[in-house]
Amino acid sequence: MLPRERMLTAMNLKQPDRVPLWEMGFNEESIINIAKHFTSNLPPLKHVSHMTLEEKILLFEGICTIIESLDLDGVTLLPLGPREVLSDNLIRDGIGIVYRLSDHGEPFPVEGPIKSEADLRGFSLGSPNAGELVGLQYALQKFEGKRAMVFLTPGPFRLSWGLRGGMEHLLADYLLQPKLAHALARIVTDYYKEFHAMAIDAGAEIIALEGDLAFNTNTLMSPAQYAEFLAPYHKEIVDNVHKKGGKIFKHSDGNLWPILDMLLGCGFDGIHPIQPQCMDIGEVKEHLRGRACVLGNIDCMYVLPDGTIEQVEQTVKDTIKAAAPGGGYIMSSSNSVHPGCKPENYIAMVHAAHKYGVYE
Repeated sequence: MLPRERMLTAMNLKQPDRVPLWEMGFNEESIINIAKHFTSNLPPLKHVSHMTLEEKILLFEGICTIIESLDLDGVTLLPLGPREVLSDNLIRDGIGIVYRLSDHGEPFPVEGPIKSEADLRGFSLGSPNAGELVGLQYALQKFEGKRAMVFLTPGPFRLSWGLRGGMEHLLADYLLQPKLAHALARIVTDYYKEFHAMAIDAGAEIIALEGDLAFNTNTLMSPAQYAEFLAPYHKEIVDNVHKKGGKIFKHSDGNLWPILDMLLGCGFDGIHPIQPQCMDIGEVKEHLRGRACVLGNIDCMYVLPDGTIEQVEQTVKDTIKAAAPGGGYIMSSSNSVHPGCKPENYIAMVHAAHKYGVYE
């Protein structure tokens, strides 16, 4: 099987020739540290917002080198919208959200343009800009037809709390300003329905809807709040992707058990990443069998950062035994490959998956 066919087969809940491998994300440091095992043609380490165009191209070539050298089955692309550098550690995106940069993770929203319901008057996300698909177009030139194209965007929860300048504000809105919460979800949902359709027309095959809904012990909102403020919008987004012929999965760290059946009811084709600290992948696979693909689960909190090569290999073997039978499983880390993960451990994870993930 070609890598693309392998990953799409698993997303369709069928059994490919071996367990597919894919990763939701690498950041600048992890790209450089892993890619240097295969090439020396890499940019200096800095946040991508501070890179020149030539350095950004080298960084993307580094991702492509990782994908080709390790034979990953899918490629993850993000919208590449405008970013205004405000200071060494602050940037502002095209819709007015200010992010604090980190040397060790993704930018974090610290201020949003919607301070109150009054700010919604005249507010619009506008229409999606085809220029934001340049990463997807670049990847298609290299991998079209060979590797699955995954397009990653926020969903109505993640972008809504970004617009509000903090998750705590949106969660308070669920109790105190429900009309504001619904209005934000409506704006975000309409925008991403249009954006996803445009991305699929441009070559994306799978949509990854990011945005955590839970922490280790429970969901961030009550199941009743999920049902009211998010489920209807998730279902609209899912139905829109399916209408365009694409697949879509939901990403969320944490304990999703309280709302897992509601996520399935929205029609998501997969659930990622089944965080091992709070969800047993064997139990999740059995619960999702025949209904949704299972993605992820290789521990990026302890095993990939601090484990031995032998521990990584054993984790991969155990995960394959629990999640792979019958197909419908795609292996990745339990979130993303962050700078704390040892490059050697990530490479060992991939090699072990190739070794032990062959279906008989």
